Amino acid sequence: MFLLSVATIWAVACITPGPNTLLVMRYALTAPRRVPMLAAMGTITGTLCWGFAGWLGINALFQAAPFAYVALKIVGGLYLVWLGLKIFLDARKSRQSADIVAARIEVPLKTAYRMGLATNLANPKSALFVASLFAATMPAGTPFLYGLAAIAVMVAVSTVYYTFLVALITHRSVAAAYLKAKKKIDLGVGMVFVGFGTKLLMSQR
Repeated sequence: MFLLSVATIWAVACITPGPNTLLVMRYALTAPRRVPMLAAMGTITGTLCWGFAGWLGINALFQAAPFAYVALKIVGGLYLVWLGLKIFLDARKSRQSADIVAARIEVPLKTAYRMGLATNLANPKSALFVASLFAATMPAGTPFLYGLAAIAVMVAVSTVYYTFLVALITHRSVAAAYLKAKKKIDLGVGMVFVGFGTKLLMSQR
């Protein structure tokens, strides 16, 4: 029941639209399939990092040293705003194309991985969410290995989710529909990133 609770809560968190999902979706629609897969791997690596951080009590660290959380929040918020503005600029420069192959962009695999990892780590609220998840599902006295099992479940759920997402988005019919509204979708994605970053910067906690 413990692992089922972790899997259910994390699955809901995964499917809730956010910067991680939007970044993978954008790569899936504009680059070869290996690019969004590497971005997803970066995101999952970030999940692994936040999982260990939450399990080891990063919430206590943030309470003991509030400046650490504020610093992470500012850096993360600025990064998301920058990423959103970059998408805006890319959308303005790009031109509509009826050819799906011509619309593809080349993204180095290392860059895709780093972008996925950085976008995940840019939001320190993820650490607080994971800490809350563990606090809710792992009462005092829970065996040590349960924490590792919970992190493994989080990584497994994220892997299944992003694999399904990339498979769906890279389907030719979905990609063709994207091409018809590429500029509007890119502008929308950029607005979401700027909005997430601004919200993070303005939040009190």
